[in-house]
Amino acid sequence: MELLPANTPRSYYRGAGRIHRFRGIATPDDPYYPEDWVASTTSRHQQAPLGMTRLPGGQMLADAIAELPEWWLGPEHVARHGADATILVKLLDAGQRLPLHVHPGRRFANAHLASPYGKTEAWVIVHAEPDAVVHLGFARDVGPDELAGWVAEQRIDEMLAATNQVPVRAGDAVVCPAGVPHAIGSGVFLVEVQEPTDLTVLLEREGYSTGGHLGLGYDVALACVDRQAWTPDRLAGLRGERSTDRPGVRRLFPERADEFFAAERLCPDPVSALEPAFSVVVVTSGEGTLQSEHEGSRAVRAGDTAVIPHGAGRCALRGAVQAVRCKPAS
Repeated sequence: MELLPANTPRSYYRGAGRIHRFRGIATPDDPYYPEDWVASTTSRHQQAPLGMTRLPGGQMLADAIAELPEWWLGPEHVARHGADATILVKLLDAGQRLPLHVHPGRRFANAHLASPYGKTEAWVIVHAEPDAVVHLGFARDVGPDELAGWVAEQRIDEMLAATNQVPVRAGDAVVCPAGVPHAIGSGVFLVEVQEPTDLTVLLEREGYSTGGHLGLGYDVALACVDRQAWTPDRLAGLRGERSTDRPGVRRLFPERADEFFAAERLCPDPVSALEPAFSVVVVTSGEGTLQSEHEGSRAVRAGDTAVIPHGAGRCALRGAVQAVRCKPAS
């Protein structure tokens, strides 16, 4: 069980210093550090090892897992996935509205990008300014020529007007399936859990220096976009907190997320009981103690992030504290 230092690769959009204040570290003068990649075995697209986590002792987490995969991930996980953690967790601080973009699904990524993973993701909102929104899916069906025209001519206002603007507030948990166009609005700070890739197609690219089509050209890349209408009923299916049989633990996402990852809200009552599993824990408020069966205990407080190996055994979070726990699909 390790408490992790911040891991903030430079990005193409601005943060507002929330990650650094949350983590209790100095805020850089450069605002383009809006993400903390937590317990990451994934690199920036074509920029390895940028984005990958180094443990406090200096070893890369990916190397530590490769040396002792069953200790870190558990024998059942290793039998299915090898030494692949299969998730990526981030803190994300939107100091501006992110550009409208989309992540490919597994079938597209396998066919065009030699990746077994796409990028279904989900958001747990830690803080949101009043009137904060996310743009999530098109509100009506969009034809392929209409989408291609918007992107080629960068008719951003028309693209955004065609999306659903979904209000968000602290405590919300929302799944964003691969293929769904989305943009996180300014003033939102969240924990993101996702498939372990950095695959992004920018529909809105003006003013951004990063590439937009993954080297495929837009004629190919836009085939990954879900152009169907996301009605209010469909959007409602992207939320759904669920109970568990463990005290102080609730699952945060509906069943459609289960094949990709899991996340839990930990509110000790008086304890949050955690089964053995590779886990990434983000402490969102308060102070408490994270105890493990085989690796002792650690005092934790708001802003801490921890990685827990399967081999740590049964764990418990105690105290006046709340956290989000992310883990691979079971």
